[in-house]
Amino acid sequence: MAIKRRKKPRATIRAGESSAIRASAMSPYLARFIEYSNARGYSERTTELREGHLKRFIAWCAERGVDRVQDVTRPILERYRRHLYHYRKESGEPLSFATQQQRLLPLRAFFKWLARENYILGNPASELELPRVHRRLPADILSREDVEAVIAQTHLHGAFGVRDRAILETLYSTGIRRAELTNLKLYDLDLKHGALLVREGKGKKDRYVPLGARAIVALKAYVEDLRPELVIEPDEGYVFVHEFGEPFEKNRLSDLVKKYLLAAGIAKPGSCHLFRHAMATQMLENGADIRFIQAILGHAQLTTTEIYTHVTIAKLKEVHALTHPAERPRVRGYEPGDDERAALLDTLAADSEA
Repeated sequence: MAIKRRKKPRATIRAGESSAIRASAMSPYLARFIEYSNARGYSERTTELREGHLKRFIAWCAERGVDRVQDVTRPILERYRRHLYHYRKESGEPLSFATQQQRLLPLRAFFKWLARENYILGNPASELELPRVHRRLPADILSREDVEAVIAQTHLHGAFGVRDRAILETLYSTGIRRAELTNLKLYDLDLKHGALLVREGKGKKDRYVPLGARAIVALKAYVEDLRPELVIEPDEGYVFVHEFGEPFEKNRLSDLVKKYLLAAGIAKPGSCHLFRHAMATQMLENGADIRFIQAILGHAQLTTTEIYTHVTIAKLKEVHALTHPAERPRVRGYEPGDDERAALLDTLAADSEA
């Protein structure tokens, strides 16, 4: 299968912000804190996020003449919290409360460490209040028809469509997270027995996830026919590689999936996680036990998985229409038949199991 590999563009760096961070007297403390986080066994993703969010804070401080960790006070942290609340992205949208919380949590950890190491006399972040994040139902769920329409778009993209179909089928079949897919190695795939191993998923936990027949076929076609022509040496063994022959980065993968969603006429917000939501809700609708879905998704708490039970509203409405006095005509002498009773009991049993 002949393909033409694209030339990788050069990365761009915001020089002004980077120089301000390097010049700040807080930077040596940040480096030590990241070293401490690595030594404690935090995942690479966690330390990357901590470092990125703390660098944003350091740059914000530098713009306001705050250069030392000893000069950071609680009012300054409160002012930064308000800055995040009023901040607007290029699209004009505010940061979500979840994103604001994610940017503030590293500050609490950083200043707690500084105080424990006696770099500062007191911890100014000890009573920093975080934005409340409400657990919400997934706002947009792909239907079965939506998913099929998106996957069908891969047929229009030749050789790379083979890879992209394997990506989409894997996301839909397993419900794994974006980062978990980008970290997949060839030895994590067990196509013979229909499973894959997620290594160090969220919380640094491993788990086995079943692979459906369609995903197995798509993965075989990609791994055996296309991947050998895409990958560049040294081959690190990552399953999915982009046009430059290197492993996918998470944002690049999101852009790829979003392209197919838009091509299918689906403008719902999100990309990779939409397939995770779709898998969970559709399995639950089809009668899967929520505890099995919890194991597949890798949720530590069942309460996290329970947000998907909103799909049972259709069944609840069916029961409501069948039984509520105001929803059906009162007929003198009417008694439901055995078939209707059986159907109602089956519906109730399905609800209780879900």
